[in-house]
Order: sequence, then C-alpha cells, then structure tokens
Amino acid sequence: MIDTVLHTGSEHPDLLWILVPAFLSFLAGLGVMTYGDRIRAWVRPDSSRTAE
Repeated sequence: MIDTVLHTGSEHPDLLWILVPAFLSFLAGLGVMTYGDRIRAWVRPDSSRTAE
C-alpha cells in the first residue's frame, strides 16, 4: 500500500517525452499571458479603433 502512495512515475520509460512538451507548453502559456496585448495588436491591428 505504501509503495503505491510513494510512486511518482519517475521510472516511466517515456518520462522525458512527457515532461519536455509539458514544460514547453507551460512556457508558451507564460509568454502568451505576458505578451498577450502585443500579440493581439499584431494579429488585429484595427482593434485600436472603436466601433461608432
């Protein structure tokens, strides 16, 4: 029972293929969050005008 609780999956044969994409996705999310306004202005340059 205690072995099941302590098992972290560190012996998984494809652990590197799981952790690297997860970490890169996390960094991409941080980048989008940080530069979201700049990205939005680059994608839609007309967003600065208000609807009349």
